[in-house]
Order: sequence, then C-alpha cells, then structure tokens
Amino acid sequence: MPGASLIRVENPPVVRACGISKYFGGVRALDNVSLNLFPAEIVGIVGDNGAGKSTFVKVLSGIHQPDQGTLWLSDCKVHHLTPRRAREAGIQTVYQQLLLCDNLGAAANVMLGQEPVRFRAGPFRWIDHAQSVAIASRYISELGITLDDMVAPVRRLSGGQRQAIAIARATSNAQRLILFDEPTAALGIRQTHATLNVIQRVAAQGIAVLVISHNLDDVFAICQRIVVFRHGRIVFDAPIAQCSRERVVGAITGVSFGDESR
Repeated sequence: MPGASLIRVENPPVVRACGISKYFGGVRALDNVSLNLFPAEIVGIVGDNGAGKSTFVKVLSGIHQPDQGTLWLSDCKVHHLTPRRAREAGIQTVYQQLLLCDNLGAAANVMLGQEPVRFRAGPFRWIDHAQSVAIASRYISELGITLDDMVAPVRRLSGGQRQAIAIARATSNAQRLILFDEPTAALGIRQTHATLNVIQRVAAQGIAVLVISHNLDDVFAICQRIVVFRHGRIVFDAPIAQCSRERVVGAITGVSFGDESR
C-alpha cells in the first residue's frame, strides 16, 4: 500500500522483536521470530494451536525470557523484560480469562493497584473512592462504554461489560502496546461487535494493538495487518489489503489454495 510506508517512516515501531527464539526443553516454541509493531496499528496474529502465538505474547509481556534474539522498546534495547518492567514501559495484556475481581465493582477493578489516596497515616492509607469512580468512569467512557453502576460487583455484569472493564484497566497504564488474547472467544454476536469497537478505539488513541484470535472474521474486521505463525515461525505478514481468507488459511495450514497472487 503506498501510504503504509509513509506512515511507518513518520511513526517508528514502538516494539521490535528481532530474531526471537524460545525453547522448552527440546521443543523449539519460537524460531527466529522478528516483528515490528507500530502506534495506532491493529495487528492480528493467527495460527493453529501450538504455532507459537501465545509464547510470543508471553515474551512481549515479560512472562517468558527469549533464549535468543532481542527486544527493543522504541530505540531502547531490553535485556531482561519482566511483567513489572513491561507494565512500567506501557505494555499491557488482556487475557481471555480477564482476571477481574468478581466481588469488586467496575471502578475498583479498573483502578486496582493504582487507587487515588485521600490521606496516609504511617503504613495506613485511605482510598478516595469518589475520585476512583470518577477516574475509572473517564477511562470507560473514552472507550465508548456506558455502565449504570460503577460499584456493583462485576460478577453481575455481562461478558461484554466485563471485557470492557478489563480493557479499560489495561488502557489506564498502556502507553505503548496492548496485547489481546482471544478477546471475543466467550462472547455472543452483539458483545463481540461491541468489543471489536472498543479495540478500535484503543488503537485510535495511538496505542499499538496485537490481537490473537482464531476467529478470522474478527481479524479481517478490525486489523490493518495479519501475521501467521506456524511451527514457531512467522510464515506470513501482510497488510490487510493484500490478504484473502484463502491466503491466510493456506499459510496457517501450509497448503496452497488457488491463486496465491490474490
């Protein structure tokens, strides 16, 4: 695409993975994986089970350390990325399980670990609940979501609302990259549509977005680029305008379907 190179010149990658390999015993889960992630771009990662997608995301989020290769955050080489350092660098992950505290409200979940404090007394602190609700409401509203009750336990909410809360919590700290692991796997049609809209709003804030999904309809609906993993390698990486379902499925399975030039 003519405009794609111009955009990438003006906006250098916020995350670069260069030659990443990862072994688990004698199994090579990632094999010389290189990928650039750009601000405001939604990249879909697809592939069969065991292709290396989740391992790659765990490397980017600091859970796994690569055995070979390097990670760059903008122009800074990262020698040992941990989950804490990833969060401090503005990288957040929204897992399929969501990891919400069901007994807490939406505001408490969004602000968990970063609650505004009214005052302190030695080791004790008093949380400013009103300010917490106000800040959390702003994060949620920026994603185009409306919740009638910010303090009711989230276990009472729908799957789409719970997903929105998890995304709002991630965006409260993500300045660089958000990773989504199967964000619509447990959602109905209407909730899936709402979640995809929220993900697009996240990218519109200038954050790089990486989406792992088995649902090609979702990937083609929101992604600007599709990357296919197979046997721990990237075997396909192309802008959406150069992708067809046949080419992507062929890359996933290793089987050519029809005219590859489409």
